[in-house]
Amino acid sequence: MATVTAAPALSRWINDRPAQAGPATWTVEGQTVREVLDRLFEQQQQLRGYVLDEQGQVRHHVAVFVDGIAIDDKRSLATPVTPQSEIYLFQALSGG
Repeated sequence: MATVTAAPALSRWINDRPAQAGPATWTVEGQTVREVLDRLFEQQQQLRGYVLDEQGQVRHHVAVFVDGIAIDDKRSLATPVTPQSEIYLFQALSGG
């Protein structure tokens, strides 16, 4: 199963975690980033709205990395993953 880690800026929105708890980590089955995230959001429904927009696409201010590499496909999330993959979700910095 792939390991998914949500950085503290995102994991603080999970209801059963104290704000200062740090990153949250889960192991989730799936063959693509989409499958893994869909299964994660079945368990952590409140996290979905902070990661995905109304069309099911990754929000502009959220970055997704698989095995240390930023994914290019934030729309379909078809990037393949293996049981050893590590997926990181965090808020991207923006501004000017």
